[in-house]
Amino acid sequence: MRMTNKIMQNNSLYNINNNKILQDKLSTMMSTQKKITRPSDDPIIAIRALRLRTTVSDLTQYYGKNVPDAESWLEVTEKALGTVVDVITDLTKQANLAANKEKGPEDLAVFIQQMKQLRDEYYSTGNSDFAGRYVFTGYRTNTSLSFKGDEIKTATATTPAYPQYTITEQITMQDFDSVNYTYTTDGKGKNDLLDGLNKDSWKEPQYADIEEKQVFNTDIHRIRLSYKDLEAADKKGNPPSIQYKDADGNLKDLTTIAGIPAITTVPNGTDPYQAVREDPDAMIFVPETGEILMGDNVFSTLQQSPDVTTTTELQVTYDKHNWKKNDLKPEHYFACTGTTLNADGTEKSVDYNQEYLKGEEETQIIEYDVGYNQKIRVNTTAREAFTHDLGRDIDDLEEALKSVTELNATVKDLEKVLDGLQDPADKALVQKQLDAAKKAYDYTRENIHNMFQSTMSSMQSYLDQVNKANTDSGTRSSRLELIDNRLMDQKATFESLQSENEDIDIAEVIVKLTSTELTYNSALMATGKIMQTSLMNYI
Repeated sequence: MRMTNKIMQNNSLYNINNNKILQDKLSTMMSTQKKITRPSDDPIIAIRALRLRTTVSDLTQYYGKNVPDAESWLEVTEKALGTVVDVITDLTKQANLAANKEKGPEDLAVFIQQMKQLRDEYYSTGNSDFAGRYVFTGYRTNTSLSFKGDEIKTATATTPAYPQYTITEQITMQDFDSVNYTYTTDGKGKNDLLDGLNKDSWKEPQYADIEEKQVFNTDIHRIRLSYKDLEAADKKGNPPSIQYKDADGNLKDLTTIAGIPAITTVPNGTDPYQAVREDPDAMIFVPETGEILMGDNVFSTLQQSPDVTTTTELQVTYDKHNWKKNDLKPEHYFACTGTTLNADGTEKSVDYNQEYLKGEEETQIIEYDVGYNQKIRVNTTAREAFTHDLGRDIDDLEEALKSVTELNATVKDLEKVLDGLQDPADKALVQKQLDAAKKAYDYTRENIHNMFQSTMSSMQSYLDQVNKANTDSGTRSSRLELIDNRLMDQKATFESLQSENEDIDIAEVIVKLTSTELTYNSALMATGKIMQTSLMNYI
């Protein structure tokens, strides 16, 4: 084969260019720190890189964002539940101190006032939030658990109160309880014989025949609803209704059972407890206290009815328009319809939890993705930690204290009157009145003592409920910590694999680049010398 200068030039240029390409490739690798810059450089590395990058990206999302977010949510929840535990513990201590029979009405008033403050803190804690999201309200993270006050519009002379709710509570016979009632009667239709009796009125004719034997004490059956200060009737003028589910799941009005009367209210100034005591066939709604009182015959009929067992669902529907700060919002607990005002003054109604009435209650669990096909629950719902009953127990104590305070004032008034009397007839009259008042006071004092003892038991059950919720949240936190450690290890492992797949060995590339540069420079020198001479130099 004949080798000409032109062929030598072309070969030299080709080889120098290839050497330059290799040098450029190595230089690019040094500047990017990556083995390849395009998939065609090495398809196997490219495919593996896509898979590893996807895995590392997912692990970064789980480890760097989802897990810390879940940890923060759980931490806020646990701190709030810890506060609730402390509050209920303090409530139990207050009830224990108040259960001492040596304490007078003034002391009891102090204890109840402290319990009311603790109650407010209990419900305020339910509004704990994480990054603007309320942690106890399920999917309604933009809605507080209880009213804060700014969303309440009180009634005026020309406008009603808002928001307005029509609430349906689902209960069973097991939710019935009783309220103790002390009363005086002569057995001939004359009742409340001690009402209004004091140091200025003891001589009035209606108090002339009061005797100790005319003071009685009894228990009255009731349904204690979750709220007080209710509407006496709905917008159509109907009082609250009670329905029950029959064996086929159909709703029927409770009045369809023979012997069950319609719910009524009593005129202002009439004692509803006295009314239901006198009429055992009555069922009376007390909107001020949120109670439905039942006469003995009505309660006995319900107990004996084959249509209503201890597990039969009863649905009590009522209206509430007047709300106060720290009242629990019903949409977090019940099927209800809430009505508010739009900016233009028109009403806006929203139905909540209607599926509850069909037995399809939703727990509204919030879960975070913390791994491949792995989720963890982060929220604790309101039902698990906060109950209306705690506040209602304190409402009952407050109502009972009123009776104790009033009768204690009557007793003190009569004692002062008795000390200042000289007339034997007047002294005998006041002594009889005083004996009756003391007996009534003893009944009410014993009643509130029992209520404080019962409150201690109730608070323990509420504490158990919160402790369970706190334990569940703590268990999830412990599990999340294990997941966090595993994700950290996985992330480190896959980042190492990604680096091994994509990143260069700097020392190795430097050696290759240096070698390539030396080769390139040597090639230039050799080519320069060879190309200096040709056939023409010898012609």
